[in-house]
Parts: sequence; structure tokens; C-alpha cells
Amino acid sequence: MNKVPMTKAGEQALREELNQLKMHERPRIIQAIAEAREHGDLKENAEYHAAREQQSFAEGRIKEIEAKLSMAHVIDVASIPNTGKVIFGTTVDIINTDTEQTVTYTIVGEDEANIKAGKISVSSPIARALIGKAVGDLVLVQVPSGKVEYEIDDVRHE
Repeated sequence: MNKVPMTKAGEQALREELNQLKMHERPRIIQAIAEAREHGDLKENAEYHAAREQQSFAEGRIKEIEAKLSMAHVIDVASIPNTGKVIFGTTVDIINTDTEQTVTYTIVGEDEANIKAGKISVSSPIARALIGKAVGDLVLVQVPSGKVEYEIDDVRHE
């Protein structure tokens, strides 16, 4: 079984979602199914079928989250000394050498990635190019429009 890297915040978010599904959604759906059954004929009961569909989705998501958590290798980057090198979980400021534009990314697990929030997957081309590099290094990243060169400006363990 391969372990999947995950930040401490990512693990916490999954645990909170799992708790929400198990403690709140599951009982609500069970209640909705019970109420729909009281209405009689199940073949033509739209409320019953909708509640069963919700139950199927919720149970599937519970299993998916439990599987992700069982395979997670949680990395708390704040507990690792900052050597200036880019590793999983670090927040990196990079400067495009052509445009002088600075961008900040946090390197996270696949399930945590959210480009709008500045979180990129460890398997993304930019993250793969950055991993192992240090402050001041130049990094060449292959993007759809060609190659872009970045300079690593800062590496933080947040």
C-alpha cells in the first residue's frame, strides 16, 4: 500500500468532513428515508428515491475519506527545521524571471490542491520542478505555452 502525502491541515479538513457526514448527514438521511417510507408505495415515491440517492452518495464519500485517511502520510512541515529548501508542505515565493511577477504557492497533497487558494499539488509540474531546490535557485518549468524560468525568492514552513 502506497502512502499518500498530506498536510496536517488537509488531514484535519478530511476528518471534519468525515465527522459531519457520520454525525449529521447520515442521521438526517436515515430520517428522510423513514419519513418517505411512511408515504406508502415506494415505486413512485420521489422523496424516497431522492433520499436513497443521498444516502448512496454520503456512504460513498465516507468510504472514500476513510480510504484516503488510511493511506495518508501526514507531514507537519512546521515541525521540520527550515533549511531554505523546497519540500512538501512548504510555502514558496517564486519570481518569473521574464515578467518579474511574484507568485506564492504552498505545495500540498493531491486532494488539497486549490490553485485559487495558492495550493498546488505535489505532482504538478511547478511543484515537481521546485522540490529539492533552495532559495536563490533558478527553476525551469515546462508549461503548455513553453518553458518558464522562475527564481525561488523565499521558502517558509507555515
